Amino acid sequence: MKAEKATFGMGCFWGSEYIFNQVSGVISTKVGYMGGSEKYKNPSYEQVCTDKTGHIEVVQIEFNPKKVSYKRLLKIFWKNHDSTTMNRQGPDIGSQYKSAIFYHSNKQKKEAESSKKEFQKKLDKKIVTEIVKAKKFYPAEDYHQKYFEKHGQTCHVNLDLS
Repeated sequence: MKAEKATFGMGCFWGSEYIFNQVSGVISTKVGYMGGSEKYKNPSYEQVCTDKTGHIEVVQIEFNPKKVSYKRLLKIFWKNHDSTTMNRQGPDIGSQYKSAIFYHSNKQKKEAESSKKEFQKKLDKKIVTEIVKAKKFYPAEDYHQKYFEKHGQTCHVNLDLS
């Protein structure tokens, strides 16, 4: 079995990680930052929160494609955040909370674009989610990893795995 990666920006990465850790076939998750200026090497949480780096809070998922498809992960992505708000998820405001799909292959790109079109049909507002090629992933500080498991709390979570 060759594991694959999926990377999603869907608001607070604590909640995103918690959601995907509930999915059978997900091998591991890690929260971090992606998509910002190359001027910032290994950005810190504090730097990302300034809105100056351009990085997005993301969850990077390693998954077994024989147990869970990328299409299913996309479905969970769409159902568990508001893809119609720019730089905002619930009470969290800032460019680091942008809705984004970072694809790791052309197949993922096509599946992401197709799923976006399908999900758009269900909404009255326009989806603002960006679909872009994955860039360097910078893991967040240790205290952000598995935050829910460590603290028993997380940011707003809409847990819909259907």
